[in-house]
Amino acid sequence: MTISLYAASVPVFKQMLNALSDVLNKAEAHATAKNIEPSVFLQARLYPDMFPLVRQVQIAVDFAKGVSARLAEVELPKYDDSETTFAELQALISKVLAFLDGIAPAQIDGKEGIEIVTRPGTPKEKRFSGQAYLLTYGLPQFFFHVTTTYAILRHNGVEVGKRDYMGAF
Repeated sequence: MTISLYAASVPVFKQMLNALSDVLNKAEAHATAKNIEPSVFLQARLYPDMFPLVRQVQIAVDFAKGVSARLAEVELPKYDDSETTFAELQALISKVLAFLDGIAPAQIDGKEGIEIVTRPGTPKEKRFSGQAYLLTYGLPQFFFHVTTTYAILRHNGVEVGKRDYMGAF
């Protein structure tokens, strides 16, 4: 039995982005209930050399849209990554979910062998097949940043658990 690239990508990104949206809603509600300035969470880090929560969300969203666009061979939407509030992060997630809704299985399935080049023309240039790009680069990067967002909030007292992380499936 085989699994399609579409099934391993877009529905996974959508599930986790919806869960991420719910986790951010819980964080905002927690901040309000405890009279905590939202920026405390939005700028929180697990360690000083790591990105803050807001950047973790932006990168996770970037991977969801970027991986999907590259596999579908469609134009990659460009966003400024200038979000500073929970509402702006929610709007970003919503934009990417809408973009993902516009990608059909036929646009991605069968693209296992296409060549995807990341950071072309730089010392960090990497070349992947479509399948390797998704499975060994795109998904691990996406999950790292979603997990780090969750961990930052959990570490800072937001009551979230595994069910929140996973979302509806």
